[in-house]
Amino acid sequence: MSEKSVVGVRFRRAGKIYYFDPGEAQPKPGDTVIVETVRGVEAADVVVGSRLVPETSISQPLRPVLRRASAQDLEHLEENREKEKEALRTCGAKVAEHKLEMRLVGADYTFDRGKLIFYFTSEGRVDFRQLVRDLSATFRTRIELRQIGVRDQAKMLGGLGSCGRQLCCCTFLAEFQPVSIKMAKKQDLSLNPAKISGLCGRLMCCLRYESEQYAEAKAALAAAESQSGEGPSVPVESGAPAPKPVPTGDPGVGESVSLSEADGDGGPGPVPKEDDPSD
Repeated sequence: MSEKSVVGVRFRRAGKIYYFDPGEAQPKPGDTVIVETVRGVEAADVVVGSRLVPETSISQPLRPVLRRASAQDLEHLEENREKEKEALRTCGAKVAEHKLEMRLVGADYTFDRGKLIFYFTSEGRVDFRQLVRDLSATFRTRIELRQIGVRDQAKMLGGLGSCGRQLCCCTFLAEFQPVSIKMAKKQDLSLNPAKISGLCGRLMCCLRYESEQYAEAKAALAAAESQSGEGPSVPVESGAPAPKPVPTGDPGVGESVSLSEADGDGGPGPVPKEDDPSD
């Protein structure tokens, strides 16, 4: 079986890894390279060094690494970053002028400035055809407007999670995985939306990290209890407070009510919406 040398690169921090033919450049991890993509010529960071893989596992065509980034290339890249900020402000003014219901998140120039891409969020579909015409006339380049979901918005903007650390999605999560409310229940976590929701408003990605371990631990505990003959324990749902007795008129007789009923509390509130894998 024939093999091919490839290198893995990322176009943004914590982004998906794409593979290219290293060619004569032979870049090393940490190098910035100039590559040819379907969007045009772009700059990327090498994260996986050159290695041999079976040609059958490669998505064809395998595009080449054009060169390692020179000092002039890096300076050009910094100029692009400044121009992206200016383009975002200009586009925001155009959006307000056209009275469109959309929120701009970011802008990306390709390395050769052959295309300018704007990312935005919106509750529904947006007719931005006239906006694209205005932006094309202003920037004199190809314009693309791309609608993204709330999870991708958090990934692009970044921030701090409830743990005090930077968001997982903008530091090391290359791709989003589905997260369900069942994962929180298996870990006996509070179903209070404020405690299990991330900055994006969806269930926190970290609920998935230990879900399998909790399932395995509970299965092992159930097996041990069945062998000891003590029988299964009765689980108490963390989201629901334990009942407490409320005296009636008869001594020694009590009536059980939940703490939310006794204190007049409305309970933990609605459970946050589960993630849509399409976001």
